[in-house]
Amino acid sequence: MHNLVILCLMLLLSACGDSSDTKELASEEAPLSPTEPTTDPAPSQSACDATTSEVNWDALMAEDCQELSQYGLFIDSSIPTIDPIAPGIGYQLSTQLFSNYASKHRFIFVPPGEKIAYHSSNTFEIPIGTVLVKTFSLPFDTQVLGASNEVLIETRLLIHREAGWTTLPYIWKNSVATLQQAGRDIPHSLNHQGRQETFDYHVPSRAECKICHQSTFASDTQTVRIRPIGIKAHLLNLDINHQGQSTNQLQLWQQLNMLSGLPNLRDVGKTADILDQGASLTTRAKGYLDINCAHCHNPDGFASISGLRLGFYVDHTSYQYGICKQPPGWDGGAKGLSYDIIPSDGEHSILVYRQQLNEPKDRMPPIGRAIAHTEAVTVIKDWIDAMAPELGSCHH
Repeated sequence: MHNLVILCLMLLLSACGDSSDTKELASEEAPLSPTEPTTDPAPSQSACDATTSEVNWDALMAEDCQELSQYGLFIDSSIPTIDPIAPGIGYQLSTQLFSNYASKHRFIFVPPGEKIAYHSSNTFEIPIGTVLVKTFSLPFDTQVLGASNEVLIETRLLIHREAGWTTLPYIWKNSVATLQQAGRDIPHSLNHQGRQETFDYHVPSRAECKICHQSTFASDTQTVRIRPIGIKAHLLNLDINHQGQSTNQLQLWQQLNMLSGLPNLRDVGKTADILDQGASLTTRAKGYLDINCAHCHNPDGFASISGLRLGFYVDHTSYQYGICKQPPGWDGGAKGLSYDIIPSDGEHSILVYRQQLNEPKDRMPPIGRAIAHTEAVTVIKDWIDAMAPELGSCHH
């Protein structure tokens, strides 16, 4: 009887699964759950890691690569100022967008088989896949030319992806450009005509890029898109040196099958460099204000609420261009000024004054510079001084 009780207890324990041998057997025989992988998944291959001697279009269209070199834009990835890989080509603007006397090296990459569509006054229609590249180099002396007198600071990409334009800022250090989405201040000192200027050069964050490059849809002011600034006819209509030959830049783009719809050059708008003394004051001043200010001061721009419109084709004798116009939301500064432009009085015109001021709350443009462009300020002042007083009586 005693032995029979012991045998029953042993059978009961076995049936309850308390035996380790029984657990192991059950584990081995149980089928795998359909959701459990049998092996670790292979890591996905990043297009940024592709090795190629050509432009890395796949990465440009889909990924924000950590290093600029991963996009394959230049023959020597450490020198972003010359030798773009085909189909990249350098381009120039007829007047400068001022950034603390930085030299700017611009390149455009249009995908093979695609073309830019000409527009007479607005930004050209640029196909998906296009990449705009702009590298900034700061001089140590503004009167000395050449790469040996400059230091590479940043390279900005503006990429037209399927979802729209996107901005990527890269900062240079030890011949490598690394993505810096949050922006950064970089101290610099330069000599400008015998005066030492020390300032922090600000590399904008991706969010700050939108301040200058944003545009709202006319039918939906809550929707903001990114767009290029300088790809306009009057800013690109100039002669450049291409392979040792002087040629019109827009005609060159047409010959290279990059541009469609270009009319006869006599029908294309044209501006001049702010420092070109052979051109009229009006052409020089309006071209400069267009590239430096009009991307914000237009009906769809960041400063649309100001009512000030500084596009190249806006009538500069009008109220909307600033003649006797009082700006909203600014206190007039230490001078207590009241009007954007007072004809024949550049000294008391806000348009001139705010280009001289360097404090963040006062300066114009609000980002992109830390010191004043003194030569341009002089030209803008001279232009306003030359305006006929009868254009407007501002009662100042």
